[in-house]
Amino acid sequence: MELIILLVIIAALAFWVVAIYNKLVALKNRFENGFAQIEVQLKRRYDLIPNLVETAKAYMSHERETLEAVINARNQAMAGLQAAAADPGNANAMKELGSAEGMLGSALGRLNVVMEAYPDLKANQNMMQLSEELTTTENKVAFSRQAYNDQVTEYNSYRQSFPPVVFAGMFGHSKDAELLEFADSEAIQAAPSVSFN
Repeated sequence: MELIILLVIIAALAFWVVAIYNKLVALKNRFENGFAQIEVQLKRRYDLIPNLVETAKAYMSHERETLEAVINARNQAMAGLQAAAADPGNANAMKELGSAEGMLGSALGRLNVVMEAYPDLKANQNMMQLSEELTTTENKVAFSRQAYNDQVTEYNSYRQSFPPVVFAGMFGHSKDAELLEFADSEAIQAAPSVSFN
């Protein structure tokens, strides 16, 4: 009888530990999926930017430096996204991506200021369509980033709580996942504004 009680207790403890492991895996998968959603939107944004610059080139031939700054910032952001996608939640990768996104937002803001001097460009149908698509994508990026950060917070909270904290390191969950925050504090509050009207 004592052996049966001991076996039941051991089985209950084993199921309890398995439940902790499974929840850690589920929460990690959830925040990694959340990052994948950000990745989709950022790639769409990065694909729109060269079209925006090409359309602007025809009107802004002597603003080459501004246009090149936008493309360079886009390329840095793409590199940051690739590094972050390889290991979502990695602190360094998230910080680099956030910094690159802040620089891209700043470059797009400078482009917007320069474009104000070109009324024909602002009235261009293609430019207005690109502007609308970029604004929509910026909104989706902001929503996806918020969802990702919520999922990271849930994972970190569970991983740090007792008793999961006792087992997390043994199960390969030894570090907190990193939130995605943009380096520019204004970029956190509002997506980069690109307006052509």
